[in-house]
Amino acid sequence: MMLVDMVESQIIASVKKESDLQTALNSKANIVFLLTGDLMTISDYINQIQQAGKYVFIHLDFIDGLSNSKNAISYVAENWKPTGIITTKSHVVKFAKEVGLRTIQRIFLLDRSAIKKGVEMAKSCQPDALEILPGIIPKIIDELSSELAFPIIAGGLITELTEVHAALEAGALAVSSGDPNMWNFDL
Repeated sequence: MMLVDMVESQIIASVKKESDLQTALNSKANIVFLLTGDLMTISDYINQIQQAGKYVFIHLDFIDGLSNSKNAISYVAENWKPTGIITTKSHVVKFAKEVGLRTIQRIFLLDRSAIKKGVEMAKSCQPDALEILPGIIPKIIDELSSELAFPIIAGGLITELTEVHAALEAGALAVSSGDPNMWNFDL
């Protein structure tokens, strides 16, 4: 299934601390980005999210004790079985695709040079989607969604419903948020 087809709620719950996991499980968000956990807890978190009927993407760079090696990615795919992964690293996107995981490449919009490098990396490794941070720059969302063939997820610094609407109107598929108060927006 393509990522575009997975999106029911255009708000993605980005869980940064274990104490917010239950809130995400009970939210309207049908996709959860997991940015917390370690080798001992992550499997349980993934199972809870999947049992709640939600898709789960784990941010490999934030899982304590996990490396970004090809073997680690194979282990994640075979044993933890998340829907997919999030990473800033192009080679990890390639490894994850090889083992059948969906991939989201995260890029930071620091300046024009970073945007150009992010576009080049994405074109090279062909992730299923891009998550761009900060997501409060509709002009750049519009540029990237016009230039790239993959869906754009806006994340970071979005705190108001008007900012969510601006990102979506600029071409974002969805908005990821670490704010549990936003996870029940009806979008």
